[in-house]
Amino acid sequence: MGYELVEQLGWTYPDAVFYPTGGGVGLIGMWKAFDEMEQLGWVSGHRPKMIAVQASGCAPVARAWQEGASASTMFENAATFAAGLRVPKPYGDSLILDIVRESGGTVVDRPDEAILASLLDWARHEGLLLCPEGACATAAYDHLLATGFLKPDDRVVLFNTGSGLKYTDAIAEAMHLTRPGAKRYPQRTPVGGIITPQ
Repeated sequence: MGYELVEQLGWTYPDAVFYPTGGGVGLIGMWKAFDEMEQLGWVSGHRPKMIAVQASGCAPVARAWQEGASASTMFENAATFAAGLRVPKPYGDSLILDIVRESGGTVVDRPDEAILASLLDWARHEGLLLCPEGACATAAYDHLLATGFLKPDDRVVLFNTGSGLKYTDAIAEAMHLTRPGAKRYPQRTPVGGIITPQ
């Protein structure tokens, strides 16, 4: 991702990179790629602010960031419809925090309501069905513009890490939608008979 990002920007860095951070390996890998490209002489200049994005319902890295900690602690009772962000204790948490600090970035968490609102806004106005994790990045971007952390003319890259088509059930549930006349299956189906006892 890091190589492709820089290549597509004409071998220059953007001002900021938003990355939906569950396990955080994408963010860690991009930072490593930036280091490799600099050693090769392919890119120079100020690296982007790395912005780790999490859902408020599972935000161990955001909590560690706010507390000034060097690593996260287990996030109890994690709950968000952005399944890729539901990682209560990322293995690379200390690396993520180090990268964000070194880059002058930040860690942002957004509630499911803001994620869903951003997802629906992009679907209505841009024709893009983002995955919930990608919509978390767009919601975080709006938040950082509103707070003044970023300026509207900053060049930023927001990662949409999947297709919303894989999440139609989760999105419908978050919107409180049900199919009319949909058959309701029992929560528990009895198993047994020929091979196992009933």
